[in-house]
Amino acid sequence: MTLVYFAWVRQKVGASEETIDLPPGISTVQGLIEHLEKRGAGYAEVFAHPERLRVAINQEHASVDAAIGDTDEVAFFPPVTGG
Repeated sequence: MTLVYFAWVRQKVGASEETIDLPPGISTVQGLIEHLEKRGAGYAEVFAHPERLRVAINQEHASVDAAIGDTDEVAFFPPVTGG
């Protein structure tokens, strides 16, 4: 699985992208968030309030209850505003 991070999420995690093996038993974005939150201080800070994040699976907006698999690309980013 490829994880992609944008904006302040990237800054807190310390990487713009990483590849991980999807841990057994994790099948949704919410499960992934709970797993990532335990990976260190930067991750804990980012994922402590998932309501502050948006997610995309394979470049399509998704919700935290969306299903994920080993070959998916999951991106995390802050809400985007325009003007």
